Amino acid sequence: MFRELTRINRKLPDEECIGILKQELRGVLSVLGDDEYPYGVPLNHYYNEEDGKLYFHSGRKGHKIDALKKHDKASFCVFDSGYREEGEWALNIRSVIVFGRIEIIEDRETIYEISRRLSRKFTSDEHYIEQEIEKSGPGTFMFALVPEHICGKLVNES
Repeated sequence: MFRELTRINRKLPDEECIGILKQELRGVLSVLGDDEYPYGVPLNHYYNEEDGKLYFHSGRKGHKIDALKKHDKASFCVFDSGYREEGEWALNIRSVIVFGRIEIIEDRETIYEISRRLSRKFTSDEHYIEQEIEKSGPGTFMFALVPEHICGKLVNES
């Protein structure tokens, strides 16, 4: 169902793909938007090793929410900042695309716990995290991307 990479020699191992999903702070979620136009929106995310899902938090209204409630298929693309080999000008960039289906999270305790884990990617200030959850938690909309296919590759910009 999912295509193989054209340049298979550029394919990243599964473990490296997961590492990138865990490490990088944000990526672009693409959904089928208004009038079936693709809609891509930058979001931060949390990859949960326990269940293999990517979690996102959001407000309760907007284009993205309308789109994902209408169509549950989505993709999420993450890429690192790249590196240069000594003496070369071109960047080597690793990217990962996750294809899957959206699952809306209703359980408040799950929302709060995943919100804590996501927040820890940005700060270690537990007091701040708890204040934010107390203030914003009740209004937080959370959803997960349940992977059906994950593929990563290394691209040299030359």
